[in-house]
Amino acid sequence: MVTVRRQPSEGSIVHWRDWITQLENRAPVRDRALLEQACERAEQCQLAGEAAGRVWPYGKGCLDIGLEMGEVLVDLGADSDILPAAVLYRAVREGQITLLDVEKEFGPDVANLIEGVLRMAAISTSLNPTRKAVLGQQDGQLDNMRKMLVAMVDDVRVALVKLAERTVIIRAVKEADPERQSKVAQEIFDIYAPLAHRLGVGQLKWELEDLSFRYLQPGAYKKIAKLLDEKRLAREQYIENVLEQLRGYLEKNGIDGAEVNGRAKHIYSIWRKMQKKHLDFGEVYDVRAVRIMVPEVRDCYAALGVVHSLWQHVPKEFDDYIASPKGNGYQSLHTAVVGPERKMLEVQIRTFDMHEEAELGVCAHWRYKEGAKKGKSGVTDYEQRITWLRQVLEWHEELGDDSPDAMVDELRHGLVSDRVYVFTPEGHVVDLESGATPVDFAYHIHTEVGHRCRGAKVNGHIVPLNYSLNTGEQVTILTTKEGGPSRDWLTPSLGYVATSSARARIQQWFKRQDRDVHIVQGRTILEKEMSRLALEKVDLDALAPHLNLKTGDDVLASLGAGDLRPGHVVNQVQALQPDNNQQEMEFVPAKPKASTSGDITIHGVGNLLTHMAGCCQPVPGDQVMGFITQGRGVTVHRADCEKLLAMQGDDPNRVIEVTWGEADRITYPVDVFLRAWDRQGLLKDVIAVLANEKVNVTAVHTQSHQDDNTATMLLTLEIATLGNLGKVLAKMDQLKGVLEVRRYKK
Repeated sequence: MVTVRRQPSEGSIVHWRDWITQLENRAPVRDRALLEQACERAEQCQLAGEAAGRVWPYGKGCLDIGLEMGEVLVDLGADSDILPAAVLYRAVREGQITLLDVEKEFGPDVANLIEGVLRMAAISTSLNPTRKAVLGQQDGQLDNMRKMLVAMVDDVRVALVKLAERTVIIRAVKEADPERQSKVAQEIFDIYAPLAHRLGVGQLKWELEDLSFRYLQPGAYKKIAKLLDEKRLAREQYIENVLEQLRGYLEKNGIDGAEVNGRAKHIYSIWRKMQKKHLDFGEVYDVRAVRIMVPEVRDCYAALGVVHSLWQHVPKEFDDYIASPKGNGYQSLHTAVVGPERKMLEVQIRTFDMHEEAELGVCAHWRYKEGAKKGKSGVTDYEQRITWLRQVLEWHEELGDDSPDAMVDELRHGLVSDRVYVFTPEGHVVDLESGATPVDFAYHIHTEVGHRCRGAKVNGHIVPLNYSLNTGEQVTILTTKEGGPSRDWLTPSLGYVATSSARARIQQWFKRQDRDVHIVQGRTILEKEMSRLALEKVDLDALAPHLNLKTGDDVLASLGAGDLRPGHVVNQVQALQPDNNQQEMEFVPAKPKASTSGDITIHGVGNLLTHMAGCCQPVPGDQVMGFITQGRGVTVHRADCEKLLAMQGDDPNRVIEVTWGEADRITYPVDVFLRAWDRQGLLKDVIAVLANEKVNVTAVHTQSHQDDNTATMLLTLEIATLGNLGKVLAKMDQLKGVLEVRRYKK
């Protein structure tokens, strides 16, 4: 049957002053004056409502519900500091008093708690009331709703107050009409019973599940309740005999201080087991169940040995949740045995501390220690508790039961903080990666919505498309009838897209566009990159097979479609340059960075010294030629160097073929030109980028141009490869106010 702890009978709460006195007999009330003030204010609100002829929902006024919520919280062992918020909550929700008034009269802590509970209520009530859920089955929208509630709650006390309020309401709804009963029960079953489970508050979880089940499946509920009642006397006598046997054997085996009792029977749990395992009522063995509580963990395993020595253990019916706790922190030993009269019997074994944890869950962790240091809200170790809450509130249904290792792994990686949960205009919850933007949201809704997205509103206000969404916001996408995505959306530095799925759909759209358009766009992209790196020409047809493509046009089309990045093309050009089979030659270090031998191969000539030409500053990846000097060996020039071309015209026999050989990582001086809007901190930002890329700067020349408010810089960098140079230039190009950045050609 449903167990309702300390539910007040008619007239049991005569006056709130007597109620506070009763509380003080059970638990310390830290600030009695504040609690009295809250009760008095709630009483005024209730009396004012009654004088105005107000009909209270569920037949109870705001003070009545508030006091009952306080009863639930005290039974849970929650701290007395949250009682004023509990007493005032219904008065605020029903519009009898404003949050601003609460903050003025009772302080920000009480007001913030109530505001958090109201926020939870707003989210849970957005659940579609017409949905037809099947009890015990997963629902994606429900899972997102639960996750959103968790992400919105930054104080576990908010969740406790809301659970207390829903508990009082589900108790009171028995006098309501069937439609209201069903609506309240569905919300509690879908949202708040699982929340109680994840907080480890078994005391409320069972009650919320059973009462919800009573209104959602009245026929099944009554049938099981009747079957339980029919054999109640015989079952109680059977359990009493088992308990007597256990007490004797535990004492005989030296397990002192053990407490043995029958375990409460929960109707929904029985029904779910019958459905899951396709059992008849008589085959469900946990209708006969006992619990053993002992002082120490070692006593748990000793008691298990006693149970298994008394009765035959049922194979595959043993779970050690002490060694591998459930996801909500639950610990206990579960076993099933063939008991007296050959009847199946379930036995749970735990310590007294584990039992308190199972019943009170998060509240068992939240006991103030005398003299403990408290922060602004009076909460001890507040940040640690919030961290603990974030870990506990993972919502993969029953994951803690089925895969404790997976749950531990999830807790370790803090999955909750990596997601955001936002509303559609219709109130559905969308689960996105942290950092997601309106563009990501649009593609999550539908690919075409993403393609035609031109703007977005968040909570009714226009926001940029690279706005980072936050949990709890409502997002509306503004679309156009025609058109497609912007190519800028694929630029990571602009921050339009954070999810790989949205990026893939954008890339796919560009790929499907007209091939000729892609070729033109790809040629523009490549020419811009080549100009920036001061490259004159690339044989695309020769390069294409190395990119798994057939022709040069395929390379350009892939660039235009976004399937191929310019940097990848440059890297492939560089990769094709070294000739590892040629004879390695001695190398004369080039200033300012010394280099080692073996990075230049001279075709057909041996034992010649080499050095890099200062006029064109070649780096690995450039096409190069050598010029035989008088007494200095071979000077290596870029193949398009104007000085080399002039010397070749005068004396072509001194120009020889050279290629890049393979050597250790060597750096070469490269001049880079940058033009930007003149601003304070520009040079500092440029140097920071180079430092992050581990690029050394050997010279910097800057100049301000007052006529157009721009500044130019000529930097000499030490670069290892052409690919490194392209990456550095791209990073510098993303800096604020940069108009142009390219390799400087003398």
